[in-house]
Amino acid sequence: MPEIEARLYDKLDEKKTRCKVCPHRCTLSPGQVSICGMRKNVDGKLIFTAYGEISSIGIDPVLKKPLNLFWPNHLTFSIASVGCNFRCPWCQNYPITQVSLEEYKKYYPTTVMSPEDVVKEAKGFQCMSISYTYNEPIIWYEYVIDTAKAAKKEGLMNILVTNGYITLEALEELVKYIDAANVDWKAFKESTYARYMKAKLEPVLQATEEMKRKGVHVEITYLVVPTVNDDENEFREMCKYIVEHLGPEVPLHISRFYPHYKFTHVPPTQVKILERFHDIAVEEGLLYVYVGNIPGHPYENTYCPECKKMVIETWGFEIVKWNLDDDNRCIFCGAKVHVTGKHVKPKVRPLFGIF
Repeated sequence: MPEIEARLYDKLDEKKTRCKVCPHRCTLSPGQVSICGMRKNVDGKLIFTAYGEISSIGIDPVLKKPLNLFWPNHLTFSIASVGCNFRCPWCQNYPITQVSLEEYKKYYPTTVMSPEDVVKEAKGFQCMSISYTYNEPIIWYEYVIDTAKAAKKEGLMNILVTNGYITLEALEELVKYIDAANVDWKAFKESTYARYMKAKLEPVLQATEEMKRKGVHVEITYLVVPTVNDDENEFREMCKYIVEHLGPEVPLHISRFYPHYKFTHVPPTQVKILERFHDIAVEEGLLYVYVGNIPGHPYENTYCPECKKMVIETWGFEIVKWNLDDDNRCIFCGAKVHVTGKHVKPKVRPLFGIF
């Protein structure tokens, strides 16, 4: 099961292939492997080499994704494979994202699961959704689509936690089965994307906008990395863009950086910078702005866009107070809060990292 022919590619002269899943559009000669490490040209056919290969499974609170306003507090069945189409030098999940599947399997086991197996396990753990997360799900394209289809048939929702680096051709099919996405915007400069991610910003913006247009619940994460993307003017321009192109109701998660991978020499983001960025986002008209990776901070909470009172109190990945009525209106002033779904009280506890 791990190897199948890719579904979205062009056959070129001299047995070359061109992948059409992400904007890298890797053109490969026989024997060559794509940037993401998941696709290989085998005698003129593009082969997806990791169908069903799972490196990690967890039963997560949806707030961990983070998705604060999508069926809040429900549990999601999280799965990951190996690899990524970005090269972020600060990646916290680098043991599974910045290696090939072959390298990973030298040291760690994977589990092969069919889409139906994943759905069965998710339902067994009483999860409401399946999240494709931890590594980049776009490079797992065929498997994500098949699993998402199977999930829909069984009444489960699907969540992407993604860098958004997908072609519009690939997204056209995938978006049919996706209910929510957290898209990680790494910066708001093409030069930063080129230098650190070895990629481009514009396709990320296009994909995010397309998901929003197609009815996907979208939230955005912006990890503030000192010296990389912590310029106030850049951040302000990004906030203006979100308001204009996606809407002021789209939640923005401003996350604190901690040293990881090749960026262990860079200190954690100062809290005052995160707070300043929060204030800038609010000034520019965003209604739901969060500061992440600082448990207990007041900016973890959700505030009414009208009366500004706290309507959802959060501690880490758990909701501890819910001040909305059954129509997701503020109990203090009656204003509508842009929640997709309802407050959920899980019947089981989260299980982080089953394997």
